[in-house]
Amino acid sequence: MQFDKQTVIDLIRDQMGSQNAEQAAQQLPDQVDHEQHADLLQQFGVNPQDLLTRFLR
Repeated sequence: MQFDKQTVIDLIRDQMGSQNAEQAAQQLPDQVDHEQHADLLQQFGVNPQDLLTRFLR
């Protein structure tokens, strides 16, 4: 499933802080796919499956 980049960056900022969010903003594509970009998400402390369940509630 794809998520808007800003949604993911906001989540990273809340969980991991501004510095990680700034790095993510530079590296993530505009649309973030939880499967395709799983490795990149994990670098920023985001479990791709948690991302999916969090926003599908």
